[in-house]
Amino acid sequence: MHDISPPLRNWAGNLTYGPTRLHRPTTLDELRRTVSGSPRIRALGTGHSFSRAADTTAELVRLDRMPDTVRIDAAAGTVEVSAGTTYAHLASRLHPAGFALANLASLPHISVAGSCSTGTHGSGETQRSLAAAVRAVQLVGADGDLVELDRDRDPAGFPGAVVALGALGIVTRLTLDIEPAYEVAQRVRLDVPLDEITARLDEVFAAAYSVSVFTSWRTGRASVFLKRRTDRPAGTWAGGHAATAPVHPVPEQPADNCTEQGDRPGPWHERLPHFRPEYVPGSGVELQSEYFLPRESAAAAITALRGLADMMAPVLQISELRAVRGDELWLSPAYGRDTVTVHFTWVDDLAAVTPVIEAVEERLRPFQPRPHWGKLTRMRPDEIVAAYPRATDFAKLVETMDPDGTFGNAFVEALFPRV
Repeated sequence: MHDISPPLRNWAGNLTYGPTRLHRPTTLDELRRTVSGSPRIRALGTGHSFSRAADTTAELVRLDRMPDTVRIDAAAGTVEVSAGTTYAHLASRLHPAGFALANLASLPHISVAGSCSTGTHGSGETQRSLAAAVRAVQLVGADGDLVELDRDRDPAGFPGAVVALGALGIVTRLTLDIEPAYEVAQRVRLDVPLDEITARLDEVFAAAYSVSVFTSWRTGRASVFLKRRTDRPAGTWAGGHAATAPVHPVPEQPADNCTEQGDRPGPWHERLPHFRPEYVPGSGVELQSEYFLPRESAAAAITALRGLADMMAPVLQISELRAVRGDELWLSPAYGRDTVTVHFTWVDDLAAVTPVIEAVEERLRPFQPRPHWGKLTRMRPDEIVAAYPRATDFAKLVETMDPDGTFGNAFVEALFPRV
């Protein structure tokens, strides 16, 4: 057990966690004893969530002092990784061995377990969320027992056990699909009219392996970051004009910490994220919200959001649009549908941002939005759950695996009330 002083806060600083105790075990046996001796406990990753998904008024456990495991099985095409490992660290072990992940998030400093449990994603119309790469999960159950779940051996329940919001147990290890290492080259197109983005959205998202569209909405223009795999053909779209120097996704900010641009090929893990692996971000002076929308609704949603440009302008740093391929994980925000995500990075002023988030959600409501589990939303829990066809199945899985609510918290239980 560790003293919680100063108060434990998330990366952005918008949340102060409320646990009675914080545990930081150094071995699996110690973790198992901790869980079995705790009537109510949650896991906390790197703290990059803006929502209270990981919070608790009981006990918290961090796995950052657990043994580091990165075990590659070349024949199976998998890597076994300890839950607290960050994607930056995992990439540093995979690439020298000649392997890669198919996808990465914008920030490589987040933990594998936390990212997968909240449905975090990268970008690419052929690429699914990070959680879709998970082939097996090991977790500690309420009695301190080890539970092993496998995609091939447990096809019925496994899709509910990956994006699970920490509600099934403390994840200790994941097995991920890997592939041979590849190179990516990144270039940026500037001053692309939003009218062109809307009219040619399929061409824009097909222009590279990973595509991010950044806009402030008010200018009516966007910057498009195109990350192409050098071993695959790229699309031909080339709107706006080419950036002649490195640029940051947020205009006016220096690009020193951004991954290399200029269409110069480099290792996959040094191009797919927006920010360099060696850059360790400090506390973020920002708030974030994000919504997963059906791909076919993207153009209409963009048009609807443009009507809020003036309202968003005083509190918006930048907005990002990305494509994500659909998957079959029950609580994945991309479940059952190819998706376009609309991300908002706001200023660090919750009182000013809240009414704008409410207005955004009202504009997006006709398009069946699913908010990112780790980011801010004003949508009601029942409204969120109604967008997930397998929500009832997930609630049953929670009742089966955690009948006493050992791993529950206010966030999860508002979404899936116990009967």
